[in-house]
Amino acid sequence: MKIRSITYFCNPKYPLDEKILRKAGEFLSKAKSTYESAGYEVQTVRLATIPFPKLLGEKNINDLSKFANEFSKTIQEVGISYASLGPALPDSAKSYQVIPEAISASENIFFSGVMADDKKIHLAQIKACAEIIVRNARLDANGFANLRFAALANVNAGAPFFPAAYWDNDEPAFAIAVESADVAVKAFETESSLGESRSVLISEIEKHGQAIEKIAKKELSEIKFLGIDFSFAPFPDDAHSLGKAVENMGVKKIGLHGSLASAAILTEAIERANFLHVGFNGFMQPVLEDSVLAKRAADGTLTIKDALLYSAVCGTGLDTVPLPGDSKADEIAPLLLDLCALSLRLNKPLTARLMPIPNKSAGDETNFDFAFFANSKVMKLESEPLKNALGGDESFSLNSKLPNQ
Repeated sequence: MKIRSITYFCNPKYPLDEKILRKAGEFLSKAKSTYESAGYEVQTVRLATIPFPKLLGEKNINDLSKFANEFSKTIQEVGISYASLGPALPDSAKSYQVIPEAISASENIFFSGVMADDKKIHLAQIKACAEIIVRNARLDANGFANLRFAALANVNAGAPFFPAAYWDNDEPAFAIAVESADVAVKAFETESSLGESRSVLISEIEKHGQAIEKIAKKELSEIKFLGIDFSFAPFPDDAHSLGKAVENMGVKKIGLHGSLASAAILTEAIERANFLHVGFNGFMQPVLEDSVLAKRAADGTLTIKDALLYSAVCGTGLDTVPLPGDSKADEIAPLLLDLCALSLRLNKPLTARLMPIPNKSAGDETNFDFAFFANSKVMKLESEPLKNALGGDESFSLNSKLPNQ
């Protein structure tokens, strides 16, 4: 198990207050050293800000590209690997339109866009996010720019995983995201009973969660600690594959029936473990970041509909899903709407990071040359444009289903 990221949350002000970023860099350097001394490999240190429409203000929203470029250079100077400038917001239509250009103008800056909050689904903003995804796909020969954008449904501030991370006040804080799929793989690699393996998994999660929390509160107490997102983030080899964990549990291939139950069991294990939780904390299914998920998507066992179904019991939603390069915004929007509906009815945060691959059709092989991706095949998007009542731009409420309702 590794620490994927130590994420520092702040309001860097506009015009940019470099003292705030220097303080962030100093703290993150100390935090990285502290956790490494305790035996945890720290892959990255990151920074997330308040949503950029609030940071810049509506009158400066067209300066986002310039600001992102400046921000990218400044964080590198203070030793920070990546930053998220937060989501476009429904009360600023222009904020969605400027994201692709800002992604093009920077190398290590992430963005997101709100499609749904905890009360309403916004059809216009679903369409806007779908349009961002299509425009981003054209920025790079292999559609890679969409790695730095996610569409958000009901995601609160303080979640440390990118691209969803953002903050909501002036006081700084930090949180930890882990890379822990290997913990789940190991827990189910023997032929023990479900109860025994589950107990091993919960115990291991709790051991690391409490150790990380103790360090944060004792040795890094000058900054508020929000908690740990113990989502089972993978690395693209079988030893660190959540798909492999599901197959170790007894499902022959993830995508077959039994997979949803496995996802639910794994997610619930994180919920049972006693540590300070923040963010998603669940089964994570990034198709291109997980060797077994990529393999099952390539052989057709795992479909987009399967991944959406598992989002009902998992932690994060749809992630690094390779789509046909000719996917249109009005074909992507219905998938985003389904994800929003799940999010509000189940009262849980979900995101979509979708990647149309230019000049590729469903079934074509991907050819990424990226250490954090496993190559797969482009997945079929079974979608048609929405019409009639669902084809409008209104916002509408969707109440969550309460227990015993």
